Amino acid sequence: MLDLHKDDIFTKVSRFNLIRNGRMLYIDVHQSIQGQLAAKFIAVPNLVNIIAKPEQQGIGESEQEAIKDCLTKIKGQPIEEIFPMENNQAKGNNK
Repeated sequence: MLDLHKDDIFTKVSRFNLIRNGRMLYIDVHQSIQGQLAAKFIAVPNLVNIIAKPEQQGIGESEQEAIKDCLTKIKGQPIEEIFPMENNQAKGNNK
């Protein structure tokens, strides 16, 4: 057991790159070392400082299952639809 705060989650990360329409995004696969994730492995698409919406993230009991689940969820989607908007004004919603 590592000496971490009781609520900390510590993961080992493998990184994959996906190039779509000339743009690159990363997919980091997290394996829980200490603490509880949604599954043993979680694949998280990201743009370094922006992570994908939870419904675009993959889960699985292995790295391969998590990445396959993630790729299935984001297949064919424009990069802009994978990541949350900072505010609704970007979509023309001025509420």
